[in-house]
Amino acid sequence: MSAVLLLNGPNLGILGRREPEIYGFDTLADIEAAVTATVSERGWKVIAAQHESEGELIGVVQRNYDTVGAIVNPGALMIAGWSLRDALASYPSPFIEVHLSNVWAREAFRHESVLAPLASGVIVGLGAFGYQLAARALLHRVP
Repeated sequence: MSAVLLLNGPNLGILGRREPEIYGFDTLADIEAAVTATVSERGWKVIAAQHESEGELIGVVQRNYDTVGAIVNPGALMIAGWSLRDALASYPSPFIEVHLSNVWAREAFRHESVLAPLASGVIVGLGAFGYQLAARALLHRVP
């Protein structure tokens, strides 16, 4: 069975409790369930991982080169996650970068992602629904 990698970076494990006025009330488990429901129409499963450490995220990417695509919310690693960027540069399938908040409507240091130039697409500012859109994009992009 084919699988989609759902990768979430630092501080995303506390979604639903973390600044809900910015990130919403959906938990990471809610997001995983929604993505799973979306990709199941193709018979795909979801391999979900969330880590506070960049090194752990890199390991997940490298162990899952056989996935059909990935949805990646790097959190703050979008700014200076150069090692994660290098791991994703070697990832052989398309990936969609997702951010819950509109990073361009926030502090200036959030306005550039080191991952975005490698991504097949970037979705920002649509809350947890952005993950479902990313899943739909992968369904559209992967034969």
